[in-house]
Amino acid sequence: MSLDTLIVVDGNSLAYRAFHAIPLLTTTRGLITNSAYGFTNMLLKLIDDVQPGLVAVAFDKGRVTFRNEQYSQYKANRKAMPDELRPQFPIIKDILKAMRIPIFELEGYEADDLIGTIVAKAEQTGLSTLIVTGDRDALQLVSPRTKVLMTKRGITEHEIYDEGKVWERFGVYPNQFTDFRGLTGDSSDNIPGVPGIGEKTAAKLLQQYPTLEEVLDNLDRLPKGQREKLEKYREQALLSKKLATIEQQAPIEIDLAACSYSGPDYPPLLELFTELEFRSLIKSILNKQKDQKGSKQQKDSILPAVNRYQVGYQKITKPEILQQLLDEARQHGKISLLLSGTRETGVATAAIATQDNVYYIPVEGADAPYLKTIKELCEDEQIAKLCHDGKNTIWLLHRHGIELNNLGFDTMIAAYLLNPATSNYDLEDLAMEYLGIVLPGKGEVAAPAGSDAINKLVPVLHDKIKELQEERLFYEVELPLVKVLAKMEIAGVAVDKDMLAEMSAELGQRLSSLSAEIYQLAGEEFNINSPKQLGKILFEKLKLPVIKKTKTGYSTDASVLEQLAEKHDIVEKILEHRQLAKLKSTYADGLAMLINKKTKCIHTTLHQTVTATGRLSSAEPNLQNIPIRMELGRRIRKFFVPRHKENLILTADYSQIELRVLAHIAGDPGFLEAFNKGQDIHARTASEVFNVPIDEVTPEMRERSKAVNFGIVYGISEYGLARDIKVSRAEARKYIENYFARCPGVKDYIDRIIREAKEKGYVTTVLNRRRYLPDILSPNRMTRSFGERTAMNTPIQGSAADIIKLAMVRVDKELQDKKLKSKMILQVHDELIFDVPKNELPVVVPLVKECMEKAITLDVPLVVEVKAGPSWYDAKPVDEANLIME
Repeated sequence: MSLDTLIVVDGNSLAYRAFHAIPLLTTTRGLITNSAYGFTNMLLKLIDDVQPGLVAVAFDKGRVTFRNEQYSQYKANRKAMPDELRPQFPIIKDILKAMRIPIFELEGYEADDLIGTIVAKAEQTGLSTLIVTGDRDALQLVSPRTKVLMTKRGITEHEIYDEGKVWERFGVYPNQFTDFRGLTGDSSDNIPGVPGIGEKTAAKLLQQYPTLEEVLDNLDRLPKGQREKLEKYREQALLSKKLATIEQQAPIEIDLAACSYSGPDYPPLLELFTELEFRSLIKSILNKQKDQKGSKQQKDSILPAVNRYQVGYQKITKPEILQQLLDEARQHGKISLLLSGTRETGVATAAIATQDNVYYIPVEGADAPYLKTIKELCEDEQIAKLCHDGKNTIWLLHRHGIELNNLGFDTMIAAYLLNPATSNYDLEDLAMEYLGIVLPGKGEVAAPAGSDAINKLVPVLHDKIKELQEERLFYEVELPLVKVLAKMEIAGVAVDKDMLAEMSAELGQRLSSLSAEIYQLAGEEFNINSPKQLGKILFEKLKLPVIKKTKTGYSTDASVLEQLAEKHDIVEKILEHRQLAKLKSTYADGLAMLINKKTKCIHTTLHQTVTATGRLSSAEPNLQNIPIRMELGRRIRKFFVPRHKENLILTADYSQIELRVLAHIAGDPGFLEAFNKGQDIHARTASEVFNVPIDEVTPEMRERSKAVNFGIVYGISEYGLARDIKVSRAEARKYIENYFARCPGVKDYIDRIIREAKEKGYVTTVLNRRRYLPDILSPNRMTRSFGERTAMNTPIQGSAADIIKLAMVRVDKELQDKKLKSKMILQVHDELIFDVPKNELPVVVPLVKECMEKAITLDVPLVVEVKAGPSWYDAKPVDEANLIME
């Protein structure tokens, strides 16, 4: 799942497409549902394909908008909404509500404007966005972080537009699209444009003069025919551009956190689908491409009504029932355990299923014998515990001083291995997907039914893991990692609150000083954080060139400011002001608020089932995303300190692990030789690509080869490489051609892995982690290209994830077996971080290094650099021979 990806849908556009693509459908009660069905079908498929972290849908609200005040004929030629479509919009909104997808609509504004506003906020927070629409006006929103999925005929055909695709199709850049519409107009919206100016002419004009205003300022240089048309329709062109410009600051509150997508609320969604007679959608939810056993008649019998799964259980109220539970658990050697509660207060209820019975224990306010029995069961090494979300179970038990020993199975982790691209691994979803049952959502009956479902899920999931040959990955890596991650989260990371306060004050002073410098350069005080006020200063008062405009004025986003940085000193200071303001709010102030009052530590959540590649992710706070490109960002690591004065922070970082994995998988002789000889791989590549001796490689050559090394295997195009290293596309193409000529093994690997992915439908890692790639067979070129890039990088990223996870499990076991006080506290990409007593350093350094470097055997050595110091920032390389910091 892509947690940093937002899908935002133009609800009206998609509903219209679905209505015209699908013949009229009616329920037995005469309700027309074709648009609602098509809309839902496409949205569900899109979510399955993209696996976004956030989803939102925007709708028009009424036909009259602020544009009608600017031009009374705006959209005047639009036909009235079909009578069969109008009543389907409430149905679509009910479906979205059941899918837990937020809806945005605002009187006087179009869906486009709300989408533009959502995208603007998403880009500010670093999210990638996919806009789904049939309206070409959305192409003006395309950027390095935003793409448009343009629906075509029907609801199955579409094209994905990035910056390159917009240029390829229209001959203009996305930020010129409103200028383009000012010239060409748009008949679908009744935007007049300039009569006689078509798309090709408009593109040529904008290639010569980047904006409509510049075209109009240079009429005397144009051919007579064009000049006369533009002179005559000058004001009409400017109005057309204004009408076509999407508002990106609509007066609506956008809470991106509310757009987080965790999957549908299945019970009400299934009830709604039953009412609408969406039988195929119900089947896909209940079966989800799983075993199709049983007759059609048996399957159809579950569709008319959604029945909740019920199970008989014993509510423990007497000591003798507790004894019965203990006897059964010991006799069979396993139980399924489902706890409810919070990490702050601990266990509220416990549902325990043995092979014979299901028990329900209301722990909250219960007498000591209940918790004592739970402790006895959970700490018994001879009884395997079958759980769903074992990490949370460990957390809940931890609040009562209870340890979970012998975690025998985790249905959430198993489901993640079987399908790492889905967005939801809730027990309710797994029960529907693998067992075809709907668990009760709430009440006392929910927990017993859930624990019984775990019992039934375990053999099903185990067999599927065995079928995919992922037993080693599950039982030796992912399952034991559950407890390792729980221990890391519980331990937390100590943070120096005083240093945070000092940095906050320092940043505050620097921001104040910067503000004064900006005001002096501007010649007046203004709100630096207001795009409108900033735009007036930059473009009206200081007369800087206008690069991009929004509905409400001038664009002052980061891409615009970066292009203006060389034009005036004020721009660089504004960019710095923004960076420092983010550091202050997100880290210096934000981290301080997350320090636990009791432990004095920050307890991040390490997600094991989020990324499709197998990498861990961190949240609340995200400690894997600390900015390190600027010194002030790197200094944030100074706040992370040992929990005791006599301890040190120790870091162990894999050196170029992804390129080493590439060397192993591709078997390229040059790569293998470089790593086995301990050469600088980027210098070696530069030597090959630029055809110079390795000792004559310049820093610039090395940097460019580094970009090629990391970019090639992730499918970077000549366009992307040219942008990244700031060279022409021809030069970037030459680098890529030279690279493949000198590193044929890499080219062979890319060709081979794409071919295998198309044949099998998936790729695997060194530990057989599987990722399915339906996109690779898509008839759409853009979608297919994405699938091919994913095929290239998944075996590398996923193998690196496998290796560090395997290392974590082994390091934790060694620390435990040797009864050391050292704690593994954090994992960030290819780096492990420990809190180590100084007197344990001679034992821990070689232990960690050996566990990581010997985690797996490749055709090249794994190399780990170990550092230690009084903080994460201040950690220095450790001389292993003498165990002193260099």
